[in-house]
Amino acid sequence: MDLKAHIRTVPDFPRPGIDFYDITTLLLHGPALRETVDRLARAVAPWKPDLLAGIESRGFIFGAPVACALGLGFAVLRKKGKLPGSRASLDYALEYGTDTIEIHDDAVKPGQRVVLIDDLLATGGTMAASIALLRGLGAIVPAAACVIELPFLGGRKRLDVPVESLLTYDD
Repeated sequence: MDLKAHIRTVPDFPRPGIDFYDITTLLLHGPALRETVDRLARAVAPWKPDLLAGIESRGFIFGAPVACALGLGFAVLRKKGKLPGSRASLDYALEYGTDTIEIHDDAVKPGQRVVLIDDLLATGGTMAASIALLRGLGAIVPAAACVIELPFLGGRKRLDVPVESLLTYDD
């Protein structure tokens, strides 16, 4: 199945000159969604994860069903202030400013193999911070996976783990 055929390109969003790859059209198509989850599960399985983790919010959409397909648990990485209870956090630099990513501090056990899932790899800042946060809790992060990668933004170069991407757009 051609998954790109189910992803809408929205020009000039969120600002002029940017093409936004909208996965909501893929989500509306049951067979394409199933195929995406199946392909991610096949890409992630060889890394032998004990747990999957997803980045807010679209990483949840794909990560949770992939975890279910593999019979694994799923940990959530969220923006600051969204998780109740005790949590670990990491501040990281954005193109203009900083942000914070958080996870429950008991979500990962030391030595667990955790593969990180997100919908899109662009500049790699959030994914790199998420990997660092997981490692800070003692996780082993053997790989990351995404539905879409934008190689021209160099995100893969910021990561020190292999990245499994289903689709690339080379604009």
